[in-house]
Amino acid sequence: MQIKQTTIIDIAKELNVSKSTVSRALNDHASIGEATKKAVRDLAKKYNYHPNNIASSLSKRSTKTIGVIVPLLSHYYFSTVIAGIEELAYKAGYKVIICQSAESYEREVIASQTLLSSKVDGLLVSISSETKNSDHFKAFQERNIPVIFFDRVCPDMEASSVIIDDYTGAFKAVEHLILQGRRQIAHLAGPPLLKISQNRVNGYKAALAKYNIPFQEELLITCDTGLERENAIAATQQLLDTGILPDAVFAFCDPLAIGAMMALKKNNLKIPEQVAVVGFCNEPMATVVEPALSTLVQPAFQIGEAAAQLCLNQIKSNVITVESKVFSTDLIVRDSSQKK
Repeated sequence: MQIKQTTIIDIAKELNVSKSTVSRALNDHASIGEATKKAVRDLAKKYNYHPNNIASSLSKRSTKTIGVIVPLLSHYYFSTVIAGIEELAYKAGYKVIICQSAESYEREVIASQTLLSSKVDGLLVSISSETKNSDHFKAFQERNIPVIFFDRVCPDMEASSVIIDDYTGAFKAVEHLILQGRRQIAHLAGPPLLKISQNRVNGYKAALAKYNIPFQEELLITCDTGLERENAIAATQQLLDTGILPDAVFAFCDPLAIGAMMALKKNNLKIPEQVAVVGFCNEPMATVVEPALSTLVQPAFQIGEAAAQLCLNQIKSNVITVESKVFSTDLIVRDSSQKK
């Protein structure tokens, strides 16, 4: 049985007053007498009535909500970014609606349409690994709703972004491996459509070039089926099955790095004595695995805060601007890549 929710009309009818009187009473308007205010509040409490904030804010042309679309909620990085977004949004009096694309372009489009229909005041996005077109995001800008990309950006759309210096981060990781005496360095790359994947591949190649180490196509393995450990286990095993034995692996992200470590151990290869491993992100698991994983730090919480701040600034000014904030990343060297 469906329970009917009390509305402002029900309260107005029972008290024999107008809807506007009830609304003003609930908002403590000076034009309403104290006796009427008390009667309205008492009845609202009796029926557990709560004002429809979205409907109310729509009349003010603002819903005080920000939409967020991420590829995977299960990943530590994205959940931490969301924590940063929510923290800043909450302090500013905004609510956050979170959607997950699950790395699907189709689901990303549906999520964006849902958020547009919900009349969010701004949109924060990290695109899916399948995204080639940004028309569904441009629809927000056409309505003067700011769109801020974080981590993964749409290269064909002019919008503000908050990213890290992926190129330099990858360069640092590979240079570290080279300085540890490694020369046969494999790279487990991310989805090729993503700019961050391309930047990390370019940083990897640049470090090799600096030390006159020839780039070998067979050592560049693209994990375009997903960023889970299982994908890295399969990719690493496939590399080993060809007879190629790298002396180091640099992975696009920590889950891929940990998957590579699992495959190496399964093949009785010692880490780091025979194969050194470096990841990217510094997830909590990096310190739990044995040996502890060397990795690059991504300041996920701060990235979320920065993205939310950019969005709120544009909402407040009612002007869409194109700004870019780039965070640097530091390499944390642990046992997985350190010379014994």
